[in-house]
Amino acid sequence: MTTIKVLGTGCVSCKRLLADVNEMATKNNWPAQVEYVTDLPTIMSYGVMSTPALVVNEKVLMTGHPGAVKVEAALRKAVAA
Repeated sequence: MTTIKVLGTGCVSCKRLLADVNEMATKNNWPAQVEYVTDLPTIMSYGVMSTPALVVNEKVLMTGHPGAVKVEAALRKAVAA
């Protein structure tokens, strides 16, 4: 099972990324566990200095929310790996 984490502090962009990731995982029937990490020391342990950030199987894929199309493309590639 793939582990997908959205790292965020609760801002609008963080919540939007989380909602998009949950929707994509459901829509594509990915066997994934989606988590929302808000603990600042944990976020910083990933070397992330800005949020939101998307982590798949403990690898940071991206920071920011570049749009649902780019997020889904990155997730498809990561989930398939």
